[in-house]
Parts: sequence; structure tokens; C-alpha cells
Amino acid sequence: MNGATTRLRSSTNKRPTQSAPTNGAHKQPSDSPDMIQKSFTSSSIFDKNLRFHVSNAHFLKWTAGDVYGTARNHPVPCAFAACVLFFMVVEYTLNMVPSTAPPFDLGFVATAALHRSLSAKPDLNTLLAGLNTVFVGMQTAYIIGTFVIEGRPRATLSALFMFTCRGILGYVTQLPVPQEFLGSGADFPVGNVSFFLFYSGHVAASVIASLDMKRMQRWEFAYTFDALNVLQVIRLLTTRGHYTIDLAVGVGAGILFDSLAGKYEHKKKENGVGCNETI
Repeated sequence: MNGATTRLRSSTNKRPTQSAPTNGAHKQPSDSPDMIQKSFTSSSIFDKNLRFHVSNAHFLKWTAGDVYGTARNHPVPCAFAACVLFFMVVEYTLNMVPSTAPPFDLGFVATAALHRSLSAKPDLNTLLAGLNTVFVGMQTAYIIGTFVIEGRPRATLSALFMFTCRGILGYVTQLPVPQEFLGSGADFPVGNVSFFLFYSGHVAASVIASLDMKRMQRWEFAYTFDALNVLQVIRLLTTRGHYTIDLAVGVGAGILFDSLAGKYEHKKKENGVGCNETI
């Protein structure tokens, strides 16, 4: 009887084993009801936020009038959007030019007849090359003259920035001279010396000069330079003196570096350094 009473008391006094507390708190298993509830609550908040943003998406508020108005009032961005879609198709379907073949240049294709004509007339090629060199001299004289004579350094700064960048890019990626290149001793660089193809300094310098003329409202000179620049582009394509991409980037480079030179001048003026700008 005493033994039974002892066993009963011993069984009654036993307490459930508890895990040691960690940092004053009991560790809960990941599948505990509290953890499941917290996970469910976080997921619900995320879903509500996502539904809120989707339901308030900008495009859901568009109407047919909005779409029509965008196309009517913003034709240029819409045209660019269409071009992006078009060239995405072109990029994924166009066969690349083999490494053993010459580059494909649409400008060369467009001037094929002129190239054949100029190839048969070397004297005409020399004459046009000489006129091109004269045009380059006109660009150089005007750009330097705006600084030396008029005290306006922006065009000169633009040219310095532009030709430095051209030298870097032309050296780091040296393009092969086109196979049909029609050289001339009268062309610039004079004497058929080596030259960087990318990008066209001829075109960029002409753009820089033209932009300066327009700022000074020398409209006749500016339009003359623009017309001569177009003729220069055609001649360079005809003689294969530049790839089309060189000429296109040359236009952008002229605009870009003219803008950078203007920002440089403005910054110097803010710092109290005068540039003798008369504009």
C-alpha cells in the first residue's frame, strides 16, 4: 500500500519538460499557429498592395480618345515606338553579315551609280577632293576665328572636345578601309595619309560651325554650310571615304559637343571665370 502511494505521488509531481529559453523567449517551431498566422497576414498585405497598384495602373484609365489624342498630339514619339517594334522584328530575323564578307552599308548601295561614275573619272574625283579640302579649311578658319578674332570660345571648345573623343573612339575600334575607296592626293587629310573612320570629323566640325552661325543669326552662312555638308556627305559615301554610321554619328557628335561646350562655359561663369562671351 505504501509503495503504491509512493508511486502515485511520484507520478503526480512530474512536470512536462520545457525547452531552455533563448534570449528570454521560448523558440517556436516554424509551423506553429502563430508563425502560420504571421505568414498569412504578410501574404495578404502583399496581395492587397499588388491588387491596389494593378487596379490603379495608369493604362486602365486610358480611353479611346486618349489613345487617339496621343497619336495626334505626339506623332514623333509614336513613330519612334513603331520603329522600335519594327526593328525588334528586323533584329531577330535578319541574317548577319559573315566575317569573311565586306560590311553592308545602305549608303554605299544608294550611291553605287555615283561611285561607278566617279571611278571612271579620276580627274573629277581629284577636283571634288580639292573642293572638300577647301570646305574643311573654311570650317577650321571659322571655328578658330570665333575665338581668336571675336573672343567667343564655344565653337573652339566644341571642336577640341569633338576631335579628342573622335581620336579615342577611332583608335580603340579601328574599322577597315572600304574595299572600293577612291582616294585622292588632294583630299583631306592631304596626301592619302591614314585616318580614323569613326566618326566623321568633317561632318561634326561643319555642324559645330553651323550651330554657332545660327546662334549669331548668320542664317545665310549657316544654311550654306548645311548645304555644303550634305554635298560633303554624298561625296564621302560615293568615294567610300566613310561608312554611313560614321556620318550619322558625326552629326550627333557635333550637336553633343556644342551642347557640352555651352555647359562648360556656363559653369565657368557661375564660378566667376569669364569667357568673353558676347551672346
